[in-house]
Amino acid sequence: MWWQILVSIGAGLLACWLALLITLLLIRPKGQLFGEAVRLLPDLLRLLKRLAADRTLPRGVRVRLALLMAYLAMPLDLIPDFLPVIGYADDAIIVAFTLRGVVRRAGIDAVRAHWPGTDDGFAALAALAGLQEHGRDGL
Repeated sequence: MWWQILVSIGAGLLACWLALLITLLLIRPKGQLFGEAVRLLPDLLRLLKRLAADRTLPRGVRVRLALLMAYLAMPLDLIPDFLPVIGYADDAIIVAFTLRGVVRRAGIDAVRAHWPGTDDGFAALAALAGLQEHGRDGL
């Protein structure tokens, strides 16, 4: 009886993991965007920390950012990091989705105000995460 429950739970978890893996493969950054994401990592981590510490942002946004940082710090990932190319794609995709949510709730201006890098870096971040700045061409 117990082994059937454990096998069922294991099969369900495996099916969910496979579905997430397929989704990540389908929506991964294309071409040079993935390389840009890797170069932006130090600025991106500072951005996440600054946004999470900003008390003017809605609490839900700060909680999502804290959970994202905890996920990024965990040694276990959906896709192990030692796999070439795709190993870091899950992290990049989860960061992109979280940033889209932050922009929807807090606005692009909040993200821009906390960006520690260059304007070109922010433009690359905006392209990677699908962020849209109002009043700016090309983003």
